Formats: sequence, structure tokens, C-alpha cells
Amino acid sequence: MCSFAHAQSSSDVRDDSVSLALNNDRILGVIPDYQTVRDSSQPVAPMTVRDKWRLLWKESIDPFNVAGSAFGAAFSQIHNETPKYGRGGAAFAERFGAATADLGTQELFSDGVLAWLLHQDPRYFRKGPASGFARRVAYSLSRIAITRQDSGRQAFNASGLFGMMLGIGMSNSYYPSGSRTGSVMAGRVGTSLIGGAVGNLMSEFWPDVQSRLLHRKQKKN
Repeated sequence: MCSFAHAQSSSDVRDDSVSLALNNDRILGVIPDYQTVRDSSQPVAPMTVRDKWRLLWKESIDPFNVAGSAFGAAFSQIHNETPKYGRGGAAFAERFGAATADLGTQELFSDGVLAWLLHQDPRYFRKGPASGFARRVAYSLSRIAITRQDSGRQAFNASGLFGMMLGIGMSNSYYPSGSRTGSVMAGRVGTSLIGGAVGNLMSEFWPDVQSRLLHRKQKKN
């Protein structure tokens, strides 16, 4: 049985000698990368319950993610795609609300509720340049199914995968009936998995690109 007291004892006690901070760097200068631990060769403190809820909050309200929801809603509106709310200003508002809720509910279950209950760390721990390109790609893709417990050991990524599914399942409460079919839900699962894989690859390799760009800039100066 999982208790709040247990969660506090396993993840709220922090050793001040190890680092813990959400990554405030942005991929390409705009895409939030809060969840990435860039140098996992150094000791990293487990996230507290508060840290996990803070992460999901920052990701949910980040301007880039909000703008992404608006862009997705606009694209859906233009082509009258899922969710099938129809056309007009009210339909766009419903689409935008649904897109925002989609992001928020998946983050709620993955980074908040399940990460807390299952004592899992929702961050992405980079492999780093020393591991070689192919190993890093394989590692990035494997993080869809594998995560780190607060204890530091590897485990099945139940919080990430089940959180995604719960968020998609919850959308049935606000999607129109024409967008609640099994094929639509399966398509959204596939899109979320692909998005997670692409996000991991960007988190893994963007610091390399950034370092090279900075190095070239310094050489020019």
C-alpha cells in the first residue's frame, strides 16, 4: 500500500550535496526542456512530491506549449479534423480548450499523480556524448518504456505510459462523440508516443548542437 508518509520519506528527503533543479534551457531557444537532466554523470537528488507537481505546472502553462495548443486547434479548425467540433469561433474555443486539457491531463497523471504514487522520476537523464551516437539514439527511444525510480534504479515507465493513456481516456469526457472512436484514441496514443520519442531525442542531442554553435561563435569572435 502506497502512503503519503512513504512518499515523503523516499523522495522528500534531500542531500544538499547533490544537485536538483529544473532545466530552464530551451531547445532552439523556444522549446521548454524542464524535464532534462543534462549531466547525469553527477549525483542528482530525487524529486520531491512538490518538485513533481511544480514540473507538471510549468510544462502545462509554458507559453510555447500554450501556443502549440492554439496552433493545433487552428490546424484542426481549418481542416475540420479531430476533435470534430465543427467550424466558427465557438468551435475554435472548444478545440483550443480540448488541446490545452489534453496536455494538462497527461502531465497531471504522468508527472504528478502516478510519478508520486509509484515513486518514479519523470525527468529525462541524458546519456551524453561519451556513449556514442547509436547507443544514445537507442537509449533515448528506450526511455519511453523505461524510467528511473526515486531510488535511482531502472523500472518500467508505468507513470509515463499509463499517465498518457489516462489523459487520453479522460478526453472522452469533453470530446464530441464523433471523436471518441477506438481508431481516434489509438491514433492519439501513437501520436503521443512519437512525440515522446522525438522529445527525448531532442533533449539528448540539443546540448551537443548548442555547444558546437557556441564554439563556432566564440571562434568567430
